[in-house]
Parts: sequence; C-alpha cells; structure tokens
Amino acid sequence: MICLTASSVSAERNDNESIIIGIVSATTTRLNPLMPVEREFMSLTALVYEPLLTIDDDYLPKGVLAESWSSSGKGDSWTFVLRDGVTFHDGTPLTSADVVASVEEILRLANDEAATNKGAYSSLKYFINRITAVDPRTVTITTNRKNFGFLYAMNFPILPASQVQADAPAGSGPYRVEQFMPADYIWLSVNSSWWGGKPAITEISALFHATNRELITSFEYNRVDAIITRSMTAAQYRSGVSSLNLSYRTKQLETLMMNHRSYELADIRVRKAIRAALNLDGIMQNAYMGMAMRTDTPLPSGTWTYFGSDTAYRQNLDLANQLLDEAGWVDSNEDGIRDMVKDGKTVKLSLRFYAYEEQDNSVRANVAAQIASQLLAVGIEARLDMMSFKEVREKLEAGSFDLCMATFNMDMTPDPGFLLISGNTGNYSRYNSKAMDNLFNELRAAVTKEAYQNKLYEIQALFTEDCPFICLNYRSGAILTRRMFTKTRDIREPEVLKGIEARAE
Repeated sequence: MICLTASSVSAERNDNESIIIGIVSATTTRLNPLMPVEREFMSLTALVYEPLLTIDDDYLPKGVLAESWSSSGKGDSWTFVLRDGVTFHDGTPLTSADVVASVEEILRLANDEAATNKGAYSSLKYFINRITAVDPRTVTITTNRKNFGFLYAMNFPILPASQVQADAPAGSGPYRVEQFMPADYIWLSVNSSWWGGKPAITEISALFHATNRELITSFEYNRVDAIITRSMTAAQYRSGVSSLNLSYRTKQLETLMMNHRSYELADIRVRKAIRAALNLDGIMQNAYMGMAMRTDTPLPSGTWTYFGSDTAYRQNLDLANQLLDEAGWVDSNEDGIRDMVKDGKTVKLSLRFYAYEEQDNSVRANVAAQIASQLLAVGIEARLDMMSFKEVREKLEAGSFDLCMATFNMDMTPDPGFLLISGNTGNYSRYNSKAMDNLFNELRAAVTKEAYQNKLYEIQALFTEDCPFICLNYRSGAILTRRMFTKTRDIREPEVLKGIEARAE
C-alpha cells in the first residue's frame, strides 16, 4: 500500500474536488466511532459512519439510515424502518442486525464498571430497555423515556455487526477511509455507492497537529485549506476576502453553580442578587472574544427548545442592592462587604469561589476574576481560588463550595434534568424543587413536539424564577477556511463538517 506524507497529500490533490482540513489530534489511534478520545476527530468520523437519525438545522430529528419511524400511542416503543439498498464500505448490506449489535455494544461499554472510557453514547443506557430485530429492515426499541426527546438519542453510529469492536470498522457514510496514520494524517475518498449520491468534494485529507499553535501556523502558511479549532486565537481571524471564520456550537455549557446548602445562598434573594450583579454580555465580549454563545437557561438559544427572559438576566445593580437589603445583608462598618448578625455574631457575605484552570489560555481565570469583581461592586466578597479540574470536581461532589464555575458536556437530547432534578447526578447546586421534579416527569411523558416544547418552556420559566444556578454560555469553536464548503446553518459538535457531503450539481 502506498503511504502518503503530509506534503504529498498537499501536492497530489485536485483543488476543485478535494480539501485539506487541519485539526489537533495526537492521541487517536483507532477509528471506531463508539469510543472517540478527541472531539475534533469526531467531525471526521461523522463523514464515515452514519446514525439512524441526525438533527437538522431546525434542531429537529431527520432520517439518515432510518427511512421512517413511529411510536406506540404511549411512546414506550419505537419502530424504525431502514433505508433499502444501503451498503457498508466493504460491500455488505445494512440490516437490522447491525443496528442491534451497535446498540448492544454501546450498552456494554456504558455498563462496564471497570471501563475508564464508557464511550461517546453512554447516555443511551437511559433510553433503551430492549432492542429487537423484527425483520431485516425493521427494529423495535422499548424505552422508559416515553417522550419526543427519545428521538434525539438515536444519533449513534451504526457499524457492521461483526465489527463493532474493530479498530477500523466499515462505515456507510459519504466518505470511506483510504489511509490513516495516527498523529499524522487521514485520507478520505468518496463512497461511490453512497445512498445520498455523489458529493461535490470527492477527497478530504486531514493533517493532524500536536498543538493549536501548530494548527494556526499551518493555516497561515497555506498548508491546509481549513482548520477546526476551539482555540481563542481563532477569534482574531475575521471573515474577509480571502478567508472565512465560521462559528460552531460545542456541547460545553459554562455555568456558575450556587450551593443551596450554604446558608447565604439558600435565600433566593441572594441568588437573584448575584444574577442581577453580573454583566454577562460584557464578560462575553471581554473574555471570550466571540468564542461563546450566550444562553440564559441550560437549553441552547436560537433553537425551538429555548425560552429566555429579556430582562431577568441583564445586569441591574439597583435590583441587586435592593434584594440584598431585603435579605438583611448590609454594610454596617462601610468596608465594602455586606454583613448581618447571625446567631448573635456578625458574619460577612463572603463566599468560597472555585474555578479550574484551562490549558492553553486564561479565559476561565479571566471570567472568574470579572465575576468576583462585579460581585464586590454590590458588597459580595467572592474569594476566588483557581484549582485543577480534579480539585474542583471534588469540591462539587462534596458540596464544599459556595460558588463554582463548572462546565458540562450537554447531551444532544434537550433534557437538562440531570442538572435540575432533586438528587440527580449533575445537580451540584443541591437544588430541591418538587415543582421542577414534576415538570420533568411531565416532560418525559410528552410524546409530541408541541407538548415537549411546552414543558421545556415551563421548566425554563421556573428556572428563571427559582435561579438555582446561572448559565453563562455555550462555548464556541471556529472553522477558519478559504473555501465555503457547507450551506449548513446550525454548525455544531460533533458534526462540524456537516454539509461538506452535499451532492454535486
């Protein structure tokens, strides 16, 4: 087999039908999409492997390998009919047995207590009770998530039944892997048998870089046509005559957790005062430089799932001071920090504030410092301590904090219950609300999109009213490119290159 080097990939390509992408990849050694180790690498495997359903530009389920789907009246079972005539890259036909085997491998990984990497689709264990092959083109899935959100979990890759644990299983997507050299490059060629037709771009090469600095340099020196990066350095590149800067949404939701078991924050007036004291739009501009997307709730803004407030999340220092006064916090000695008499002793409104440092940049430290400064302006002392990720996680799990900047990788399914349901895994704020719990029970029984949307709106309205924690933003990434290769409106992880497979006219 002929092996290409990075330089020969560049030299041999046809500029009209090929493109060279640059990403950071130093640790990926297997192509199996069920167990990725690098997020940017998933944008490449998404072109090789296909799911039953994808999520379209309107953030709604759309068929890929599934030609049609339907639910029982109660939503406790769903039936999927596969496209006819789909084959994998090795020539074997797609059947329901492949779907069953892929699901069973995902569930095996998710339930393996000894595994450190439980796979990218481990949340599927909450959605699938049983999967059955009805006939070669039909599968039925039973679930206890009897709701419209179930469809969003059907975005896992389908692999040949005999290759679910292979290092490089065959895919069914628009591109097939010709060559792969870990930490060096991958070469994808068009799948001439793809059910979707012939893509306009017939070859995709991706050159791997060890660091974002090297990646940016490759783009500057024209070694690649486009790069995918979450580095803040990309913010300095604006769209112009010779290049474009396309933004994509990551799954990373940045929050300011507030511990309700801290007596200061058990008072909703103090939590709302903190929210009113923060200039979140200013922090976005000053720290993130456009590499983030504001959201006032755990749902991404700009989608049908989102219900925000025009006023509740805007800085209002008068309101912040009023709420703190009403809660009994005053600055009795005029030292700039509010206090009150509690159990016969004067205590200050002084909060433990933790945040973890981020590799390659100081963005999170900058944001945390701005939050502390803005809180001090209304008399709240936030004693900021920058720690490692491991240390902050331990603080969150132990409940040994007052304020904490915490980032969550949100699932594709629009259901933030893990952050808000009483006692749930990500409910580090220790928020406890029977009303919120009931809303999530009702959400998870809403089978139609309209009913599901209504419950999401009610959940977000109560989130605004109760202020359990503060959502800061969804982090963004950037595609710097010299070619417009996609018409996709909503570019998001993991399908960052979605649209590159558009059919040739």
